[in-house]
Amino acid sequence: MIRSPMRLWKSLVHPNTRNPRRRKAHHGADGTSISRTVLRGAWPGWALAGAAFGLGAVVASGQAPLDEWRLALPGLFAALVLLARAPSAGAAGWLGLFLGGGYFALSLSWIVEPFLVEPETYAWMIPFVLLLLPFGLGLFWAVAAWAAHRIGQGHVQRVLWSALFLTLAEMARGYVFTGFPWAMLGHIWIDTPIAQAAAFVGAGGLTALTLLLAALPAAFGWRLSGASIVILAGFYVYGDGLRSPAYPENPAIVRLVQPNAEQHLKWDRDRARVFFDRLTLLSSTPAETRPDLVVWPETSVPYLLNDNEAMVQAIARAGQGAQVAVGIQRVEGNRGYNSLAVVKSDGGISQLYDKHHLVPFGEYIPFGDLAFDLFGLSAFASQLGAGYSAGPGPAVLDFGARLGRALPLICYEAVFPQDLRAAPSRADWILQITNDAWFGKLTGPWQHLAQARLRAIEQGLPLLRAANTGISAVIDARGRVAAYIPLGVADFLDAPLPPALPPTAYARFGDAPILVLLLGLGLALLIQRRRGKA
Repeated sequence: MIRSPMRLWKSLVHPNTRNPRRRKAHHGADGTSISRTVLRGAWPGWALAGAAFGLGAVVASGQAPLDEWRLALPGLFAALVLLARAPSAGAAGWLGLFLGGGYFALSLSWIVEPFLVEPETYAWMIPFVLLLLPFGLGLFWAVAAWAAHRIGQGHVQRVLWSALFLTLAEMARGYVFTGFPWAMLGHIWIDTPIAQAAAFVGAGGLTALTLLLAALPAAFGWRLSGASIVILAGFYVYGDGLRSPAYPENPAIVRLVQPNAEQHLKWDRDRARVFFDRLTLLSSTPAETRPDLVVWPETSVPYLLNDNEAMVQAIARAGQGAQVAVGIQRVEGNRGYNSLAVVKSDGGISQLYDKHHLVPFGEYIPFGDLAFDLFGLSAFASQLGAGYSAGPGPAVLDFGARLGRALPLICYEAVFPQDLRAAPSRADWILQITNDAWFGKLTGPWQHLAQARLRAIEQGLPLLRAANTGISAVIDARGRVAAYIPLGVADFLDAPLPPALPPTAYARFGDAPILVLLLGLGLALLIQRRRGKA
């Protein structure tokens, strides 16, 4: 017999009451519950686990480049109902794990791309990565779902606790084990006017808003779905009404250079000169207005900075009198650094910034010497031994009176809002150099660009982005793309430097306000639970 969708849904969310056989399977021969054994009693069954995994993938459709928030939000509503109606806290934990597994499997599908650059060396790791990363990150959701079910009493409380703990879990992802806040739930709004709320509450606040919109109808029924619609419309109208700041009369001009060096050929000795000549040609191409600054992407120079005077002079000549910000590797003693060097018109190096927030396994290997000795493992994004060394921390570079001061970010440093707030002083704009060739062409580069846009909104600062294979872009202080170079194209872009906005609330206070709100919600739920017991 074919069940109606509603009956099928009810049978999934009430597995122990709708199916007598399944209810019996959860009890021993003497009638006592065997849920005390974690794997047997807490396991909700493959039907529920599969449903959770599928719902996670539906929620992930809201991430760039799909941007299907209209699909992601109902999927999150269904996921919260599923977690709240789990037969036990242990079952809720399992469902949270599979929900996160489905979500991260789709949203981070680009993660296989770095292992395909040198497949003969790294392809064997792909099955492990596809399993370990999604479900490893899914553990954050599993703990949140377990805690919500354990503390919450009744459907309404469990939905609200799930929203609260999932927000905290998503925020914790930015810090635990060096952090990886990629594809947060709140990122589904980056390509909409709702993203402007990040100027007040950041990505954590957007995540809390997303879960609130799904939790209201999930907790209180369709009678409060109207409240979600009103809140959504209010943020949309507010963000849509904001205007970008006007450009000054004679703005500084910045040239972004995108060489489109294929990753599998980037370090090839025979191609190194080709890519370097492409960079210098694109940099020196005449234009109506001479740029004040030329920007090359991360590790765009296929040579070391050290003791290479002829190369530095060639870079200076390519700038045609402008400063050139160059992504390059350098060594100091027995340490290698992923750096940004500012080359002056006379060929001198005026400023250096060393990347400090490195990618685990990509740019360094934890216990690197031991891993290399035992397994031959080295960091595949680094060409310097087993990996890079971390720089001293965030910095601000001074490009002079016309350009002002910039906060430099190298590659995925742009996904960590706390790194921008840790800068020693407020900059006038943000400069990101990156090599997104590692991420393929389907989803990774688009998601990385989206997160850079969110950093601009949070700080109220324009962001200039030079990417090796794309997407290079000029992003204004509202996070709107003013100009860009498409993915997979070798070209340059001359654009005026957008003006900054005054410091935003998020730039001043960070995540503190949203954490206070979450604490208040938690206390209110605990008080309500206590009154319910009285």
